[in-house]
Amino acid sequence: MGVMGVVDLPVREDFAEFAARVEPRLRRALVAWCGLDVGTEATADAMAYAWEHWADLVAMDNPAGYLFRVGQSRSRRYRRRQVQLPAVPVTELPDVDPRLPAALAALSPQQRTAVLLVHAHDLTYADAAAVLDCSVSTLRNHLERALTRLRDRLGVPDVD
Repeated sequence: MGVMGVVDLPVREDFAEFAARVEPRLRRALVAWCGLDVGTEATADAMAYAWEHWADLVAMDNPAGYLFRVGQSRSRRYRRRQVQLPAVPVTELPDVDPRLPAALAALSPQQRTAVLLVHAHDLTYADAAAVLDCSVSTLRNHLERALTRLRDRLGVPDVD
């Protein structure tokens, strides 16, 4: 801390770099977890928490994963209705089964978030696991179960 409690400029620059790197992934994960409106609010709350607790956060091994948990906790105050995934114009997704949004919404939050981070946002397994604060093995389990449920719900044969 600087004079009279003002945060020093280098600390602000470090936070700005961190926020630019982490916020988009965090937002994607929280939107996948709890929908567009709630996920956006939870992301803002988590980033505000990060700013307020920056000194503690920089000492953590996985600050992005911790902020995901903060966002999950903060989302509870906003969650009163069913998850609404963002609408995507049909022109952008010509080969998508129209039943896919409902099938995704029927998955558990962990499964839906894993599928969206890996298959919609192209995060690596390691990056998605870090955002979700879980092991890569756990992420793979969520993905495997989710894809099985999606195939069953959409009537798509397994690709073994």
